[in-house]
Amino acid sequence: MELHEYTQYDAVGLAGLAARGEVTVAELADAARAAIAAVNPRINAVVESWPAEDAPVPGSTPLAGVPFLIKDLAVSMKGKRVELGSRLAAGNVAGEDSFLMRRFRRAGLVTLGRTGTPEFAYSTTTEPVLYGATRNPWDLTRTPGGSSGGSAAAVAAGLTPLAHATDAAGSIRVPAAGTGLFGLKPTRGRVSLGPEADEVFNGLAVHGGLSRTVRDSAALLDLIQGPETGDPYFAERPRRPYTEEITKEPGRLRVGLVTTPWSGRAVEPAVIEATLAAARLLESLGHQVDVTTVDLGVSWEEFVLANARLWSANLVQWIDGFAGAFDRPVDRSTVEPEMLASYAWGRKVSGTEFVHALGVRNRVARAIGAHFETQDVLLTPTLPEVPVSLGTYGRGAEHADGLGWLEHLFHRSPFTAAFNVAGTPAMSVPLGFDPATAMPVGVQFAAGYGREDVLFRLAAQLEKAAPWAERKPAVWAGAARGTGL
Repeated sequence: MELHEYTQYDAVGLAGLAARGEVTVAELADAARAAIAAVNPRINAVVESWPAEDAPVPGSTPLAGVPFLIKDLAVSMKGKRVELGSRLAAGNVAGEDSFLMRRFRRAGLVTLGRTGTPEFAYSTTTEPVLYGATRNPWDLTRTPGGSSGGSAAAVAAGLTPLAHATDAAGSIRVPAAGTGLFGLKPTRGRVSLGPEADEVFNGLAVHGGLSRTVRDSAALLDLIQGPETGDPYFAERPRRPYTEEITKEPGRLRVGLVTTPWSGRAVEPAVIEATLAAARLLESLGHQVDVTTVDLGVSWEEFVLANARLWSANLVQWIDGFAGAFDRPVDRSTVEPEMLASYAWGRKVSGTEFVHALGVRNRVARAIGAHFETQDVLLTPTLPEVPVSLGTYGRGAEHADGLGWLEHLFHRSPFTAAFNVAGTPAMSVPLGFDPATAMPVGVQFAAGYGREDVLFRLAAQLEKAAPWAERKPAVWAGAARGTGL
């Protein structure tokens, strides 16, 4: 299968080819591996690849036979390394499949490698010391975002049509916006984090995926959603499959428009224009759009402080665990400076402060949840700026403590984290484009708890009204010469 043929299709399309016998599952895997070999040296999205281990029956699921990549964090594939982007965890090999990995296999996905993440997913750029920076295929001097930056760059460049991602403060939506992809953060409890990561970031983190089409993300979530026995968080099962939702009209939605973040930081004109253009598009489709404000339930400063306490306390557990397991020191030879600072700060978080942070989480959840009693959807920018140059995040953060580092991250991404704390679903949709930089611009839509159905119906309508699939980045596997290996 030629690479220009392989990259013409999304995941559902490739699975359809296999189901009809027009291509074999092995040929799809070979094409994906050829794409990785041809393009990955330029973007450094895939940190390790391997031959296919699974041979699903074509047609057995809507994604059977589709080449797939997993993030180097929070999901474990038996016998494969999971290093969380850190030298401290280098060489860590999974003894068993995690619950999600089992679901990926049952979904018929053929996992061919793992993608880059910042150290411990503790950033919204992907520039770890362990494997080096991942580059944005739209502009190799810029970040793709993070923490699922490796997965985003891989999908945007056509290495695979779909990849695993996680999101604790925007890590699906941020790189989706930066690379021109569709990325939906599910509701808290929609997808199991077990058995080893149940309480990572205490309900803020979720599993999901990144894709070039809405239907691919819908199909993926259909196949991986639902709790496992003992999961601490639970979302009511959807009334019908998300792949069915995307065939339905969303109806007339009440949309709240927000262009100023809770932090009050400035938003670039190109991003404001993309968001306002999305609002005009919604109105042309019959939706009611009103400028609104959203009560966070707490001050921005209290919000950031609570997140810093939750994040850094979780980081301490990770670092101490890997240091003990591998008998390694916790210093600059194993851990990056920003993480060392966050680790030191997290060790000082008291039990009382941690419990107070959980209380802030619940206050935010109630405040944002109350807003969705009067409006169906919120529309905001995903990011306040187009993707910045590689190296930007490190400048000015050299002497930050754990709180200062999180303040720095939330300054870069002030629109996304509130919906993690609230537990509500949110998606970034690639509706905008900045001619001055030739970079994509994502806009964010959020809905009430458990209402991915509303978002998927709206996303499908937007994709039809303002299609983005024909936009291709400068680095694109379909332009590379080659066939399956």
